[in-house]
Amino acid sequence: MAIRMIVKVPDPVLREVAKEVTKFNANLHKLLDDMADTMYDAEGVGLAAPQIGILKRVIVVDVGDEETGLIEMVNPEIIEADGEQLGPEGCLSIPNLNGDVRRADRVKVKGQDRHGNPFVVEATGFLARAFQHEVDHLNGILFTDIAERVYDISERDKGGE
Repeated sequence: MAIRMIVKVPDPVLREVAKEVTKFNANLHKLLDDMADTMYDAEGVGLAAPQIGILKRVIVVDVGDEETGLIEMVNPEIIEADGEQLGPEGCLSIPNLNGDVRRADRVKVKGQDRHGNPFVVEATGFLARAFQHEVDHLNGILFTDIAERVYDISERDKGGE
């Protein structure tokens, strides 16, 4: 397990569409382990493989909920989405910026675990937001592309609008 370097904008890899994973092997397991270590080290709640320069459809998410914990998902696909929430988002690849992003409030995401076994996660609220954010990364979409408002983190810290 290792901490990987997080790619930052304007690196073009962040705008690429990631490729489907077809080999479920030790390399994938190491990637998933490294992604989790990297996410935790950076104090993030999610990480997509393109954020460490790997164009594979792989994400890790952990919003700090003891019930769900770390979720690793290979080839994630949002198959249902409904409701609406508007809230702040940040990104490990876009330091010092946040944005107000409108997302579905509930999603159903299907994918595979590290061994290729299919599974489905139903998520609401913050977890739903995190899944949508990470799946966007796999399609070359950044939160700044869809934010209703983007602002410097220091504005929020000072109580600015």
